[in-house]
Amino acid sequence: MFRGVAQLSLDSKGRLAVPSRYREALLVRCAGRLVITADFDKCLLIYPLPDWEPIQQKLMGLSSLNPRIRDLQRQLIGYAEDIEMDAAGRVLVSSALREFAALEKNVVLAGQGNKFELWDKQKWEQVLERGSGFTDGDLPPELEGFSL
Repeated sequence: MFRGVAQLSLDSKGRLAVPSRYREALLVRCAGRLVITADFDKCLLIYPLPDWEPIQQKLMGLSSLNPRIRDLQRQLIGYAEDIEMDAAGRVLVSSALREFAALEKNVVLAGQGNKFELWDKQKWEQVLERGSGFTDGDLPPELEGFSL
């Protein structure tokens, strides 16, 4: 499980040093082999390869005759790239994905259970400022009765 937020920097080549607290788990889970793709929120999603493969299979099994499904397939699968951690625990974020998510030097890596989200630091702060967006009586049905 990937939890927590790390503020990081991309180097001039677009490499990101994976925080040491995640490296061992990634080596055990997927030998450092990851998939990075674009998310509709204009951030990037980073999955261990074994966790990504069933998602891709499900997406490809959906009907491409539906324009909304086709858009989803184009986004998630079209941008998906295989990446691998190097010996120093770094991964290379391609220029196409950096451009998509408007990633500059300062980024935020947020653990989301089985994956990570990679955000431009300023966009991440905007997401946090906007809050959950839920008001009384505006909770999705899935959260009714949910308690922290």
